[in-house]
Amino acid sequence: MTNRITCPELSARTMTAEAAAALIHHGDNVGFSGFTGAGYPKAIPGALHDAMVAAHTRGDAFRIGLWTGASTAPDADGVLAKAHGVSSRLPYNSDPTMRALINSGEVDYIDAHLSHSAQHMWFGFYGRLDVAVVEVTAILPGGLLVPSSSVGNNKTWLDQAQKVILEVNHWQPRELEGFHDIYYGAALPPHRRPIELTEPMQRIGEPYLRVDPAKVVAVVETDRPDRNSPFSPPDEVSAAIADHVLDFLRHEVRAGRMPADLLPLQSGVGNVANAMLAGLQGSEFTNLTAFTEVIQDGMLDLLDSGTLRTASATSFGLSDAGVRRFMDGIASYKGRILLRSEEISNHPELVRRLGLIAMNGMIEADIYGNVNSTHIMGSAIMNGIGGSGDFARNAFLNFFVTPSTAKDGAISAIVPMVSHVDHTEHDVHVIVTEHGLADLRGTSPQDRAPRIIEHCAHPRFREALQDYFERAWNERPTARHTPHLLGEALSWHQRYLDTGSM
Repeated sequence: MTNRITCPELSARTMTAEAAAALIHHGDNVGFSGFTGAGYPKAIPGALHDAMVAAHTRGDAFRIGLWTGASTAPDADGVLAKAHGVSSRLPYNSDPTMRALINSGEVDYIDAHLSHSAQHMWFGFYGRLDVAVVEVTAILPGGLLVPSSSVGNNKTWLDQAQKVILEVNHWQPRELEGFHDIYYGAALPPHRRPIELTEPMQRIGEPYLRVDPAKVVAVVETDRPDRNSPFSPPDEVSAAIADHVLDFLRHEVRAGRMPADLLPLQSGVGNVANAMLAGLQGSEFTNLTAFTEVIQDGMLDLLDSGTLRTASATSFGLSDAGVRRFMDGIASYKGRILLRSEEISNHPELVRRLGLIAMNGMIEADIYGNVNSTHIMGSAIMNGIGGSGDFARNAFLNFFVTPSTAKDGAISAIVPMVSHVDHTEHDVHVIVTEHGLADLRGTSPQDRAPRIIEHCAHPRFREALQDYFERAWNERPTARHTPHLLGEALSWHQRYLDTGSM
């Protein structure tokens, strides 16, 4: 291994993962690096798992509060969940083992807007952060750190933690130095100042994370890859959704509401999001920019073709093939990709100023435009709200997209009333399924319902939705602003729970 630790003071604190994990204790709140499977600690979680299992075998308690930037990986969230070693989790999780413990009530889950998580830590809402465990690419003299493949909440964890453990991952390319912009101008009210960022790729910070060397209690060297998730090629449904979005963007350009090279793009994570990016690849749109959370394979495609000029984010979220492509061409991406803290990538002030086009997934929407993006049948968490609310409420234009059905057609994504509300009708601009889209801007609830039913619902469910709306309209002539049959509003969900089909 080449020397990645050129700070003599911190080089002297190099130790094994097992020795470093022993510095974490029952009841500690621990902040991990990591965002969407990139840049999370690779060695400490496994060592911590073993220590937890050993403690539980002895009859001793060993559970921690686990804080991150967003999701991590099976060898971080997953192994700690398997050890039953987590008491609370925030602000986002996608690991199935951890999800099961959250839904069983074993783990308390604070599902927070990602733009809120760092500032709520600064406000003291979460209590004390005892230990930060942060992956970096290199440690430079004076406590300067070269970040790795995500930034997330790392700046805040390093600032606020009582103790810091650093993992120096040799798998991360040393050439990542210079890809980051870490803003250190944040302040608490009443001392806040405007964040002076007016262009997606404008630098307002510095390329390094900082840490007080006196707080660093351990340095662990690793050489392990990120968790890289494969993406499926666009299927017929996701391609149809992408086509509808692109047609609508063309409509907005023709109407003079945005320029021919659009406005900065934000795209959620997943196969549908990649399909929308793939649709841009073959379109007439060029010279695009992105101000988003995660750089996926689809954005690399757009950067490689020149369709996308630049992309600002907080993390990578690439497949194995995408990682190889990035590493092979890393020099060509410098200056075109910039990674920031999530409190900047998701900041409402910046999202609104830049006028983003936000594209995010959902679980279900109701006939009035309320969106559920987090809960299955009202009670079981899926992943979390993530950054979708940060972008939706503040974007120039937002899309919420989903296939019209789930579970082989047993579930309709368009329902009379959503079983959980993450994004109210006031924040939702356009709903899209493979069958079409409903532009809800400037409409009343009774105008929205026919649009959503006709254009977004699966044909199998349209008649029942229209029947519900008409009966609700007629039942209470003095309550027609948002007509509902309260005894039936969630009956579709109950029918699914009872029979396996809505």
